[in-house]
Amino acid sequence: MATTMRLGLRGARQPILRQNLRFTQRRTYATAETIAEPATESGFTKFYNSPVGPKTVHFWAPIMKWGVVLAGASDFLRPASQLSLSQNMALMATGSIWTRWCFVIKPRNLFLASVNFLLFCVGAAQTTRVLMYQQSLKGDSMGAEIEKSAKEGVNEIVDVIKHPGKVVESVEKTK
Repeated sequence: MATTMRLGLRGARQPILRQNLRFTQRRTYATAETIAEPATESGFTKFYNSPVGPKTVHFWAPIMKWGVVLAGASDFLRPASQLSLSQNMALMATGSIWTRWCFVIKPRNLFLASVNFLLFCVGAAQTTRVLMYQQSLKGDSMGAEIEKSAKEGVNEIVDVIKHPGKVVESVEKTK
């Protein structure tokens, strides 16, 4: 068989298949009606038909994710002793990772980016609350902790100034 019919994408280029499968191009001409049509669309119609409108998952995923943000925000009413550090750090990490991802994907979904950014903010605020609570259990306030670390730093600097030979010996030992 000298004339074999090819299937697949190369077969669509053959004139016989193009006619049978209706791959012919339709030519459209701009008229005054088609040019004026997009200008008469209302804002809601543009939003409804947009690539991130309510007809797509790009709209409904952020709507559902608001539940996670609101659940995290409702924890502001709970005492810090009842909050989970790992859970709130996970919220913070998830929010930051997916906020970045929302600017990479096409179509760029700013609505989803805003939800993820607020998820990061809620997670960061709750994580800060838990860490401050844990710090208060140790008996030191934040100011006292800063003073303590500053004094340790000053003591290390004074030791280096008084005994520079010890620093050189410790560096040579690590090599």
